[in-house]
Amino acid sequence: MTTILDEILAVKQKEVERLKDVNTWNFPENPKETHALTKVLKQKEDISIIAEFKRASPSKGIINTDADPVKQAIRYMENGADVISVLTDSIFFKGSYYDLQDIQNAVNLPVLCKDFVIDEVQIHRALHVGATVVLLIAAALTDQKLKQLYRYASSLSLDAIVEVHNEEELERALAIDASIIGVNNRDLKTFTIDISTSEKLGPVIRKEGKFFIAESGIQTKDDVIRVRDAGAHAILVGEAFMTSRSVKETISDFKVPVLKG
Repeated sequence: MTTILDEILAVKQKEVERLKDVNTWNFPENPKETHALTKVLKQKEDISIIAEFKRASPSKGIINTDADPVKQAIRYMENGADVISVLTDSIFFKGSYYDLQDIQNAVNLPVLCKDFVIDEVQIHRALHVGATVVLLIAAALTDQKLKQLYRYASSLSLDAIVEVHNEEELERALAIDASIIGVNNRDLKTFTIDISTSEKLGPVIRKEGKFFIAESGIQTKDDVIRVRDAGAHAILVGEAFMTSRSVKETISDFKVPVLKG
C-alpha cells in the first residue's frame, strides 16, 4: 500500500530532476556561522527551542496560511527561540525556498531547511538560500544515501539533523556517527503521533553521547517535560507556535532546564 511518505518522495524525485536542470546557484560568499546548531546545543542551560514556520501539513491540513514568514521568524527570535526551522516543500506543506531566504536575511539565528532531502542538489540549494542546518530523514533514504548526504552536508560545514522514529533507524544514524539525532514522534508512513517514541529512543541517544532533538506532537509544557526527562537537548515545534495566541508565553512556558550529563 502506498504511504504518504511514498507520495512525498515520488514528488521529491521529480523536484530533484528539475533542480538539477537549473543548478546554477553559487554558494554564499559570506556564509553564516558554521556548525551553528551544534554551538547552540553545547551552550544552552535550558532546552533549546527550534521554532518552525509551517503553513500546512499532510496530517493537519491548513495550519496558518496567513502568517508572514519574516514577521513570524522575528517574533520567534525576539521571544527566545534558538533556531528557526523553515518548511521548504511547496506541495505538501505550502512552503518554499523563498521563505527560507527571506527568514535567514531577517534573523541572526541558525536556520534549518526542513524538507525531504534525497539528493545533494537539495543541500546545495538550501545552502545557496542561507540554510545553516539541513534535515536528513532515515526513513526516506538507503544506508548508502544517508551516509553520502551526511558527509556532503558536513563537507559544507552544515549541521545535519538525522531524523529517526524507531530503533532500526536509530542504529543506522549511529552507524554513520551522526552527532545530532532527531526523534520524530510522528510515524511518517501513518502520520500517527506517539511521544513515547522519544521516551524510548532518547536515553539511547544520550548514552551514545549524541545530541537529541525531540520532534512532533509537542503541544504543552507537560510534553516538553516528558521529552526533557527522556534526555532531549532541544525540541522542534511548529503547530503549537503557529497557532499560539501568544508566542512569547508559549516559548517561555516551554523553556525548561536540560538534564545534565
